[in-house]
Amino acid sequence: MTDPLIPAVLAFRDNGTPFSPLYNDIYHSAVGGLEQAQYVFLRGNALPDRWQGRRTFTVLETGFGMGINFLMTWAAWRADPARCERLHFVSIEKHPFTQADLRSVFQATVSDPTIAALAQTLADAWPMLVPGTHRLEFEGGRVTLTLVFGDAAQSLPALRLRADAFYLDGFAPAKNPELWTPAIFKALARLAGEGATFATYSSAGDIKRALTQCGFEYRKVDGFGWKRAMLVGQFAPRWRVRRYEPPAPLAVDERHAVVIGTGLAGCAVIERLAARGWRITSLERHASVAQDASGNPAGVFHPMLSRDDSVASRVTRAGFLYALGRWAALEQQGHRLLRGGPGLLQIAADDEEARLMSEAIAAFGYPSDYVTPVSRTQAQRLAGMPLAHSGWLFPTGGWIDPASLCAAQCAAAGTLLERRFGVEVSRLERSDNQWSVFDAAGQEVARAPVVIVASAHDASRIAGLQHAPTRSIRGQLTLLSPGSVPTLQMAVIGEGYAVPLPDGVTLAGATYELDDLDTSLRAQGHLENLERVAQMLPAFGDAVDPARAATLAGRVAFRCVTSDRMPMIGQFADEAAATRDAQRLRGAWPLDLPRTDGLYGAFAYGSRGLVWAALGAELIASQIEGEPWPLERDLAEDLDPARFLLRALRQGTVG
Repeated sequence: MTDPLIPAVLAFRDNGTPFSPLYNDIYHSAVGGLEQAQYVFLRGNALPDRWQGRRTFTVLETGFGMGINFLMTWAAWRADPARCERLHFVSIEKHPFTQADLRSVFQATVSDPTIAALAQTLADAWPMLVPGTHRLEFEGGRVTLTLVFGDAAQSLPALRLRADAFYLDGFAPAKNPELWTPAIFKALARLAGEGATFATYSSAGDIKRALTQCGFEYRKVDGFGWKRAMLVGQFAPRWRVRRYEPPAPLAVDERHAVVIGTGLAGCAVIERLAARGWRITSLERHASVAQDASGNPAGVFHPMLSRDDSVASRVTRAGFLYALGRWAALEQQGHRLLRGGPGLLQIAADDEEARLMSEAIAAFGYPSDYVTPVSRTQAQRLAGMPLAHSGWLFPTGGWIDPASLCAAQCAAAGTLLERRFGVEVSRLERSDNQWSVFDAAGQEVARAPVVIVASAHDASRIAGLQHAPTRSIRGQLTLLSPGSVPTLQMAVIGEGYAVPLPDGVTLAGATYELDDLDTSLRAQGHLENLERVAQMLPAFGDAVDPARAATLAGRVAFRCVTSDRMPMIGQFADEAAATRDAQRLRGAWPLDLPRTDGLYGAFAYGSRGLVWAALGAELIASQIEGEPWPLERDLAEDLDPARFLLRALRQGTVG
């Protein structure tokens, strides 16, 4: 039997498109096309029957290719009146399509009108081709596609999820030997939920042996097309095959959470939990949202680049891309965000830094819609004024008013959100599977099975943490009146930053002063801001005037940072239990630590709240709901609020 998709795909491949390993994956994912996806993967996993009546159902696929298996699963979900409430589809792809190529392949290979419409929606949402995890949401968030761009051998062990069904696509030992190593099957076993099923069109002996050794039972069934047999089965281990169980939903009597703090961190959590149907009680010590650092008139957002693609770069990249998607979704829902046009320039400190970063951008192969080096002449044209050096452009970076974002997120929660202001939270207490929240007068002000502490500097105190080293950073902003400095065409960052606001005001900043609690504006702070900006933008040099500095407007806010400059996001450890068991836990890993049921943190975002808050909120919501995590496990562990406790245990300083 000849698959009708094959000639179209091969024609596309040979029509001026460079051959790459990607097209091996195209060929194999296209073979059988829609019929293969239906017969092998849906029928082989007893879908849609197995997801019916479920709150969530997770499919893990080992090779996304052109996405036919996802599209068929999505279509089956839409057509099923008894479908699960939320469908998660997680897939790994080492050689992803560009958006343009994906559109072309769909046009050449997909004729079914239902699938074609879904394919167009997928192509419209297709992410930038940068490494890591990408979260795409459809059907109002009820269908979530988590794409991991990377090698399966490295990516599978980095996932944190509970799979209900496996689509073992690309398992052809002669073509993809890296996909049938023992490590791959062990990783699958670590991710399998109770009774998880699998299907694969391969029936090679090596695959059958590996499945059996890792706790899977299989049987041969009639194959599809040119394959006379295929394998289906389920996870049914007869002995222990893993050290840790995959994540599960938090057991609660009611889906009600208290969120303490309504800055960027807290409002993002409110929106993400409400999107899953949770009722939220919001507690805020101020009279309205976004009053501390989140109340600054504007903040810049952009990825962080490094020559070694550090942890901070990887987390910031994931957070930046996820935030862009969430903000676009809010705007599509009719919520107004006050932000500038797309584009942000980062100016190098000197020619050597410009050269090194340009080499790093080329080495990582970042696409131009993510970041692109620009010469000094190009940068000056973008900024609309002379610049000291060249740099690089983030086409989708820019600036946003944080308060407008917080307001939109709260508005999106609708009637699920109860807002209470003027509440100074003092402590928490757990009893009867519930958390009680007490104010400074000792009165209980709220009660719920889940609490998320998102109150920056107060978070450690409220949660009673002993291993959460945070510090305060004083940041003073400078506001320059219209006409006092040349007009910028887009935000520029480097040694400092300058942002053109809509009313003609230019925002410059910001100072970085450790453990300085002075709230008053200082002339010296304004001078520092302007001097740093003038190093990038020489035309701002005339504004560096000590005589005028004391008259300038501005704002002082305080950032909360940890000693390692990474945020605190996720479930808190039970520090008391860990202390009692310190000797046994001295060599512990994060999954070994005892955790405090229903208590989570989202704080210490420093100056990167705009790019970390949405992703952090999605991570916490996923942990609570037992859903696939939105970023790699090793990165989540670098954000884990328990990481400092873990270090102390390993050093033997606990107990």
